[in-house]
Amino acid sequence: MPDDLNLSNLSPAQPRKDRKRVGRGLGSGKGRYSGRGIKGQKSRAGSHRMRAGFEGGQMPLAMRLPKLRGNTSRDAMPVGPFRTYTQPVNLRDLDRFEAGEEVTPESLKAKGLIRSIRKDVKLLGVGELTKKLTITVHAASATAREKVEAAGGTLTLLKEPKVKKARKPRAVPASAPDDDDEPEAVAEVSEPEAAEADAEPGTEESED
Repeated sequence: MPDDLNLSNLSPAQPRKDRKRVGRGLGSGKGRYSGRGIKGQKSRAGSHRMRAGFEGGQMPLAMRLPKLRGNTSRDAMPVGPFRTYTQPVNLRDLDRFEAGEEVTPESLKAKGLIRSIRKDVKLLGVGELTKKLTITVHAASATAREKVEAAGGTLTLLKEPKVKKARKPRAVPASAPDDDDEPEAVAEVSEPEAAEADAEPGTEESED
């Protein structure tokens, strides 16, 4: 670069490159179809803004694969209203709290252990707890409760666990009696019919 900078020796830092001007006549080299070819999907406007999973109109892979049954499964379509989600927090993650400190969903979010306080928090028993803490969460495993109480802390649940109803034993149908054990049926006969049966044939008195 020369020492004296003036209008006669000004030049851009990088060589200029004109933008491509399409649709300006056949003589320009980019006329008529403007470099898009003849017809087809990629010649249309918006053809390069396809949604995720679009496979050119054929059945997408996510719809070709079989789905699990039930409205609460991960692959169920549509997702049922009974699907729930809890944010897991392990005991080993509570080392960030000081002894005697209160552990709540708000404090867990402040420490960066959970993302949202709108979803339930469940305490799991992975790791060891050596501090006495007052923990308030929505749910907890049996192992986590034992370790918290062993360390001298307290655990309070915001949602009481649901008690599973005991299933009623199925009624066993009574076995049908065998044909050999049944008493023989005795036919009931009326008195006139019995009298006629007792009388021997040919002994009837003739009328004089």
